[in-house]
Amino acid sequence: MNGKRTALVHDWLNQLGGAEDVLEAFVDLYPTAPIHTSLYWRSGMPKEWQEWDIRTSFVDRLPFVYKHQQIYFPLYPLAFEQFDFSDYDLVISNKSGFCHGILTGPETLHICYCLTPTRYVWRYHQYAQQENLNRLTRAVMPPFLISLRQWDRLAADRVDHFIAISQTIRQRIAKVYRRDSTIIYPPVDTSRFEPSGHVDDYYLIVGRLVPYRRIDILIEAFNKLERPLVIAGDGRDRARLEALAGSNIEFLGFVPDADLPELMARCRAFMWPGEEDFGISPIQAMAAGRPIIAYAAGGALETVLPGRTGALFREQSAQAIVDAVESFDETAVNVREISAYAKQFDTTVFKRKIKRFVEERLDDRQRLKRT
Repeated sequence: MNGKRTALVHDWLNQLGGAEDVLEAFVDLYPTAPIHTSLYWRSGMPKEWQEWDIRTSFVDRLPFVYKHQQIYFPLYPLAFEQFDFSDYDLVISNKSGFCHGILTGPETLHICYCLTPTRYVWRYHQYAQQENLNRLTRAVMPPFLISLRQWDRLAADRVDHFIAISQTIRQRIAKVYRRDSTIIYPPVDTSRFEPSGHVDDYYLIVGRLVPYRRIDILIEAFNKLERPLVIAGDGRDRARLEALAGSNIEFLGFVPDADLPELMARCRAFMWPGEEDFGISPIQAMAAGRPIIAYAAGGALETVLPGRTGALFREQSAQAIVDAVESFDETAVNVREISAYAKQFDTTVFKRKIKRFVEERLDDRQRLKRT
């Protein structure tokens, strides 16, 4: 970076997910960069994070914020605007919420890695269902949505360059923020996964058990198929889903990361009935050499190649899943080809593309200064 000072910005650090995988990759790229975030649940996050330079806002001191950060959503714009970035040449925000709204001067380059335009603001009803917001939050938040949408739209103009995680998000950025963006897929540690010499007789899905993943129609389909289905993961929808499932369907609950590679490598096919902005689990399964049978929407349209790495079904229904499973011959695919295909989404590729993008934008800025 030729001595340039860099800062990272992240919405909140009280949970683990794909956004935090991205943050860890950014920390690897810029290990001396401080991380500015609204809140940090120190005791609830990985111990290695305690070595990071994490700087929080006033939101971090509010009661119950680590477990119920949603009730303070109207305060996040102010929280991020109060950070001072006047000493930095480069700021990278890793955004699904409000952190793109930081204030930077004309001398600072702000690049936003956009996981999605703020879902709570622009897709409130979907978000409320996905996150199971409590009654208090559902009652208090809607009156603030108009002002939050206005702020969020104007905050997007503060970003110099957007990076989108998929074509779906690129289109959403264009629709909501009226901005163009470059696609760089999120990092997936594919090195942990490799094909197995033996495949067992079960289909698999891995993920949180929440309504929008549509595991209910997957269960309905496999009840009809009477084929073995293994469901790995936990969540608030588990009891309802277990009540729907026949004896051919097994719920494993939470599966440690160390056990996932073998579980994925030995399934007949990996099932993906929901719509995701990108979808990391299908990439992991492909890295393990297994084909994907997915709903043709969102990230699956960009990561699953019909006939080569899996199959897509066009209607989000149990019968469409039944038809896709019955018509797909998982033994006809090339296991090594699927695994090799997944490598293009590896963390090393992400880092290389991010580094090149940042360096090119910094070079562009230097050229403009000289003219």
